[in-house]
Formats: sequence, structure tokens, C-alpha cells
Amino acid sequence: MSSIRTAGVFLAAALIAAALPAAAQVLKIGLKTEPSSLDPQYHDLGPNNQIASHLFDPLVARDDKQLPIPGLATQWKSISDTVWEFKLRPGVTFHDGSAFTAEDVVFTFERAAKVPNSPSPFTLVTRQITKLEIVDPLTLRIHTAAAAPLLPLDLSGLPILSRKAAAGGAPEGKTTAELDRGEGLIGTGPFKFVDWKRGAGLVLVRNDAYWGRKPAWTKVTFRPFSNAAARVAALLAGDVDLIEDPPTAELAKLRKDPKLAVAEAVSSRVIYIALDQFAEPSPGIPDTAAKNPLKDKRVRQALSQAIDRKVIADKVMEGVALTAGDLLPWPDFGTRKDTQPDKFDSAAAKKLLAEAGYPNGFSITLGTPNGRYLNDLKVAQAIAAMWSRIGIKTEVEAAAPPVFFKNRDEYKYSAYLAGWNADSGEMSNPLRALVATPNREKGMGGTNRGRYTNGAMDAKLEEALRTVDDKSARCCCRRRASS
Repeated sequence: MSSIRTAGVFLAAALIAAALPAAAQVLKIGLKTEPSSLDPQYHDLGPNNQIASHLFDPLVARDDKQLPIPGLATQWKSISDTVWEFKLRPGVTFHDGSAFTAEDVVFTFERAAKVPNSPSPFTLVTRQITKLEIVDPLTLRIHTAAAAPLLPLDLSGLPILSRKAAAGGAPEGKTTAELDRGEGLIGTGPFKFVDWKRGAGLVLVRNDAYWGRKPAWTKVTFRPFSNAAARVAALLAGDVDLIEDPPTAELAKLRKDPKLAVAEAVSSRVIYIALDQFAEPSPGIPDTAAKNPLKDKRVRQALSQAIDRKVIADKVMEGVALTAGDLLPWPDFGTRKDTQPDKFDSAAAKKLLAEAGYPNGFSITLGTPNGRYLNDLKVAQAIAAMWSRIGIKTEVEAAAPPVFFKNRDEYKYSAYLAGWNADSGEMSNPLRALVATPNREKGMGGTNRGRYTNGAMDAKLEEALRTVDDKSARCCCRRRASS
């Protein structure tokens, strides 16, 4: 996986809240990508999780350093290596007024494995759970198959549904289609669902009974603008108050506008290239007969060394990206400060190709979404040019995000550009999702569409996930949970 780490960039009309009278506190947000579903357990995807966080709460929340803090659980502690006890927040109600209890948590965790056709299932979180024990309405014990030292962080990525509202005739209760219509879309979050029309917008209103800090806005609308220029135009025209990922080429000019404010931060999202290491032949490599060159480690290494990440970060991304040598940025849990990306070396890349039996290269198609990630098409085009220089004749196939993800999930790409945001803020999350051998029962490899498999790596990962050897991290979880 060849990667760059992107920074989150948001552009807003300056001093929005202060400028609006109390009676008109409606916030209009321009999104680059709308969610694929409002079912919070259908697809573990950034746009979906982003919207779900307004409607639902997890047991464990995270602060701005990705460390665990109380959410719907006020305290948690390990009873043994395989049992965690969670004390639930008293007095919390769902949007329909019903009380939040341990039964809602059990329903949520059990539903995750029952949601059909999930492109990226939440079993990544729940697969380690063997038993859910309700001690009393506000106390839950979670039993795991092996030691699960990262369970509180894992649970920060799973929104809690209402058992009463989300129950239904299907095995999973309310179906994804029903939830997309707003039926049973009841959470404990700061906002309540009003309406969603695909391609047009989503409307939420404030939950005045919210247990946490009350939102400043009485109403929030989300409108999708896949084109970055269109998002900026909507902001400048006053059609929206806030947009995400403005075009990087215009940031210098936008920063000078006194009516606008730009916010930037290093994100936990990594942009990577996934390579098909399974199919024979591979669908986007036409001139190698039945042979798939991407199965050869030397070819994959050559493709990585051919990418000048610094040029992409500095030029293509206009300085709002950092080169990445890992799947998460330092100092997220499980990362190393000294990890470096592969060094750009086109001569070494050509030599590796020759050693692998491809002195004249071959042809490949690189799939990419157009409008899902900041400058995604431009980054893909830059990589295609770099690969072409070492003899890998690369054609870029760009598609609207929904079409791209459908093609990706149907294994139609030999190589594709995508992104991963580790919601839990720790390294096992991307390793389990992107690198582990696909295994739905274990909750492994849910987004490993290159179908990379390495038994030794899988064994090491599973050993790490059941090894409790970081007492300081565990104490940190306990201390912060009680604060």
C-alpha cells in the first residue's frame, strides 16, 4: 500500500454562530459525499459514520487526541482478561423518549452481524464478543473469546440503536431500507432525523433532551456537492455556511477573504493504493494472459518505489498532505515515530520489474473515485504518470463514489485508490480491515479488496489482539473513563 496522509480542511463563513440571531440558528453544511445509507451498521464508511455521529452515541467516546472518554458508558474496567464491565449513563433517553438501558446495547451488538450485504461490516468491532451479560439495567459485562485490551477503543466506533425503535420482522430488526426512510432511526445523539432525499439533502433538528452538551444549532441541513468548485460557490453565495475539503488550489485566495475562516488539522485518514493479489487473470491487466504480475512482491515493491510521495503532498495536494509510512499518524496508539515511507527511486523500480520478468512493463488500469477524497482524481493521475515512467502503462478509470465503491466491492479493479479513516484511533483497526486475510466470521479483512493474505501476519495480529501487556494504556483507559 502506497500512501499519503491527508489533512482535514474545512471552510466556513466566519463567526457563523455569533452572526445569527437565536431564532435563526440553522446551520447549512455542504458535503463532498453523501452517505450511502443512514443505517449506522450497514457500511463502515466515513460519510456514513459522520452522519451517524449526529444521531447516535457510542458507549465510549474519544477526545481530540483519540483517547477514550465517557460516552453512553460512564465507567469501564476489566474484570479479567476476557471480561469487561461497563457502567451505563443513567437518565439518558432516546429521541422517542424511551429510556436507554443495557438491552439497547445488547440489541445493537447482536444486530451488527445480521445486517445483510454490508460492504464493510461492523463485525470488525463485535467479532471478539462471545457473551453479553446484563447485570442490571445500567451494568453490562462483555465476555470475549480471548483477551481484548482494545475493546473500549473498538466500541467507540459502534453507534447504539434503540431496541424498541429498531426492532422488526427481519433477522436484523428494521432493515437498511427502512432505516434509510427514517423508520426506527432513533438514537440518543444531539440531533434527530427529519428527512433525507438522496442527492438533495438531509435535515436534522436539535435534540433538546440530549444528555450531553446542547448543540448551538436548532436545525442542520446537509447538501452534497461532489464538485469542489460548486461547494465553494455555494458557500460564497450564502447557500451553505460550512463546507469540507475546499479545492486546494484556491486555499491561498480563500484564506485572504475576511468573510471566510479556514480550519485545518492532520487527520487519521490514509490514502492508499490497493493491488489485486488474487485473481488470475486480473481484470485491469490485459496483456499478461492468465498471469497476474501483482502477485510478485518485486512488482508491488516497484510500483511503490515509483511513487514520489513528496511531490504528491507538496504539489498535487498543495501542501495539505503529509507523506505516510504507516496506516496511522504518530502518535496514535500502535504507531512508531520513526516509520518512513518507501523511498522514491525509479531506477530501482525498473530493476525490480526486470528481475520479476517485466523489463518492458505491462498495462494496468487504476480505479479511483472522483470526488470522494481531496484531489482523489488528481492524485490518481499523478500516480499513473509515475508508473508509466517505469514502463507500467497506466490508464485511470474514474467514477462517481457510489459507482466506484460498487466496482471495488465486486473486484473489478486490478489497482485502485481509496482511503481509510481509523475511527478507533489505533493501529489494529486498519490492519484488521485492510491487511488481514478476509474472514467474515472473524471480522477480518472486511475492506481488503486486494485479497492480500499472509498467514504469518494474521497470526501475529491475532496474537497481539489477545495480548495484554500495556498496563499504562489500560490504566489510562480506566482513569479517563472515570473523569
